[in-house]
Amino acid sequence: MSPAPHLPLVDIAPLVNAAPRQSAVESTATAIDRACREVGFFAITGHGVDPALQGRLEAAAHAFFERSDDEKSAIAMAEAGPAWRGWFPIGGELTSGVPDRKEGIYFGDEHRADHPRVVSGTPLHGPNQFPDHPSELRSAVLDWLAALRPVADAVMRAIALGLGLPDSWFEDGITSEPTVLFRIFHYPPIRDDADDSWGVGEHTDYGLLTLLAQDRHGGLQVKALDGSWIDVDPIPGVLVCNLGDMLERLTRGRYRSTPHRVRNTSGESRLSFPYFFDPSWDATVPTLPHTSDLPAHDRWDGADVLAWEGTYGDYLTSKVAKVFPQLFDAVTIDASSHPQ
Repeated sequence: MSPAPHLPLVDIAPLVNAAPRQSAVESTATAIDRACREVGFFAITGHGVDPALQGRLEAAAHAFFERSDDEKSAIAMAEAGPAWRGWFPIGGELTSGVPDRKEGIYFGDEHRADHPRVVSGTPLHGPNQFPDHPSELRSAVLDWLAALRPVADAVMRAIALGLGLPDSWFEDGITSEPTVLFRIFHYPPIRDDADDSWGVGEHTDYGLLTLLAQDRHGGLQVKALDGSWIDVDPIPGVLVCNLGDMLERLTRGRYRSTPHRVRNTSGESRLSFPYFFDPSWDATVPTLPHTSDLPAHDRWDGADVLAWEGTYGDYLTSKVAKVFPQLFDAVTIDASSHPQ
């Protein structure tokens, strides 16, 4: 029997070092380009994120999810209006119309009340909601956001090089003011072996890049090009990277937004921490001309990201509306009855 496939593992230390050797940067970019073309997922070491920070995040998240739903609902997403920040209960989020077996908290970059998009009621813009207890969750989340941003920028610079572009191509254009979102997901254990429900069903991410930290429990699976599923075992200190729909669009399928799913059969509660690094809200994502000769492929959901026209904010809003349809309807109705 052949061994189970694993994700490519890339040491990105040359990308985050203060004075990297150009040859090492180019070698790392080549490794990431290969992983993007062959899998769409890869794991990274050498990112420089203090492992103690993830420990703080896990401890605070466990303390929050152990509280009653009544207590957690003090920061329910409905309380944030169009900002889409806060807690949702198990079954409150849909994937392809099916309720997920998970609960979670939505966060993002902090926006002041006088931010133009907050004033105009733009979706996914606004202040984060943090619980009173545990109070440590606020600092852990904000510190995590600060620690992941330079990692995301570094990986995107390597992706630019792998595509034959200047390393600042993304920063100078479609991520000049990136849309940064962060989630904490809690997957309760599936205790019945006959239970075929999924923590989250097959899906792809929407933007450019996701940086995922996992706790010690497995459950994440990635769909390989041959249709088989790869189990992504958690490794301490390793971040998992995957690509979103906008990189598939940008490269006309040279890089693919790879389907993945989660089912927690560990017998214990599972936590995951996906950090989404996406185009600027008002950015339009072009297609690179030097990838135009690549053949089209059938996506898992039958969608055609190459046919999309509009801004990334339009695309993201259309996707999130399907994930939380009732909340989206309520927020939209409320906004229309209280025009700015």
